[in-house]
Amino acid sequence: MLPEGEERPAPISPTTSSKADRKGGNAVRKKYGEDHYRQIGKKGGTTLKEQRGSEYYRTIARKGGAANKMKYGAEHFSAMGKKGGNATKESQDPDFYSRIGKLGNAARRQKRMP
Repeated sequence: MLPEGEERPAPISPTTSSKADRKGGNAVRKKYGEDHYRQIGKKGGTTLKEQRGSEYYRTIARKGGAANKMKYGAEHFSAMGKKGGNATKESQDPDFYSRIGKLGNAARRQKRMP
């Protein structure tokens, strides 16, 4: 509800594409190219990483993972893992998991050797 004496503002009319071009997005894309925004994002990400370090991203990732775990529960991720495993099983040859297992044992043996 609006306070007494105030009127509801008029609805905003949709912007035509020619007006949108003048306002920014498409005009900037035409002027600087498709890669412009990607380059800006990379520069920003690099600068932030230099300022805060990789531990900053590790902390954010942990918080995000914990939030997702709280939101969806462990059962959700277990089901997703099984679904992915079954999809891999269907798309790979029968020897796939055997090769992975052999590689895993070899990697463990190399770690143990001084």
